[in-house]
Amino acid sequence: MNVIFSHDHKFLKFKDIYYSTGGLSSDMLKRYTKSFSHVTILSRQKNLDEKRENLTLASVENVTFVKIPDFKNIRSFYKIEQAKSIIKYNVMKSDAVIARMPSSIGELSIKYAKKYNKPYLIEVVACPWDSFWNHSIVGKIIAPFEYLKLKRITQRSKYVIYVTSEFLQRRYPTNGKETNCSNVSLIKQSEFALSNRLSKIRNLNLNGKVVIGTVGAVDVKYKGQQYVIEALGKMRKNGLSNFEYQLVGGGNQAFLKRKAEEFGVADKVKFVGSIKHEDVFNWMESLDIYIQPSKQEGLPRALIEAMSCGLPCYGSETAGIPELLDSSCLFSRKGNMSNGILRKLTNLTVLDLENQAKKNFSESKKFEASIIEHRRNSFFKDFIKDNIKYN
Repeated sequence: MNVIFSHDHKFLKFKDIYYSTGGLSSDMLKRYTKSFSHVTILSRQKNLDEKRENLTLASVENVTFVKIPDFKNIRSFYKIEQAKSIIKYNVMKSDAVIARMPSSIGELSIKYAKKYNKPYLIEVVACPWDSFWNHSIVGKIIAPFEYLKLKRITQRSKYVIYVTSEFLQRRYPTNGKETNCSNVSLIKQSEFALSNRLSKIRNLNLNGKVVIGTVGAVDVKYKGQQYVIEALGKMRKNGLSNFEYQLVGGGNQAFLKRKAEEFGVADKVKFVGSIKHEDVFNWMESLDIYIQPSKQEGLPRALIEAMSCGLPCYGSETAGIPELLDSSCLFSRKGNMSNGILRKLTNLTVLDLENQAKKNFSESKKFEASIIEHRRNSFFKDFIKDNIKYN
């Protein structure tokens, strides 16, 4: 079965090789080629004049990349007819469609799948309400429409994969077949990872340097790094300046650098930049605490990866984060989250960090590749079997 995979992700192209700065790597795309004979990816693209460092390879056998012009903003909206034409053509010659939602390209792919009687499956990976509501004033106007649109699409879809266990299912229920499969597929961690982390925690001087970190684009405000920076500023005013905050992720650093200057902690905020995914675990080993201060998420990959390292973790009460962390490790997402973060960071104990490490390491085992991939492959198998007449 030849399938379309549709999403708004922007792949980077250099000398006919495709790369990604996010989670859509060649390893991730192999999840689809294991079940489908060929995958055509409809997405945005950008040509590179030179290869950048820290890009993740996306090109893989039996996967073709098709460029969809960007039509998502006012200046480029005139390209929508060209985009529709490309999507329509590719859907017509495919056997089925997989649409990762929310996404504009995914919506159009579903539209043409219905029109030409092609079976389709959707993956719900995030909540547009949270994304738009926490973006801007205009976003707050758009949020209800995007929420209702995805709710309608999901409700009418015959096959749905959610990345959460509960949150997205409650907000965007379906009348069709469903399963939950995180985007994260962890390699089984050795118990030595936990024992090494526990040893590091026991030797940690909480009055000395404590390194905390976050993975996420640094120019997307709903990722929430500004609230951690503000919390560090409040701590410094109270005489606590032993925390260092490291940020991994691409994007324009100007906003967060201004915040660091504003709150007097520019010397405590370190921008690591983008790093290859395979290097993320090495970076996490250097941390003492991982924090996920997001206002919008699906089920955050980096948080699960941090948990698999036995890292003590804190996070906001957003989307799927409460499904992962103990309630004692959560802070409210309402209003200014810096106060909740401040309370967590100023009440640390070695015993609590040890307990967190053990719980997180145990919880992360649910996301081992063998477990997630079996569930996903079984769902794909049912999808193919139900629609074999289209093959």
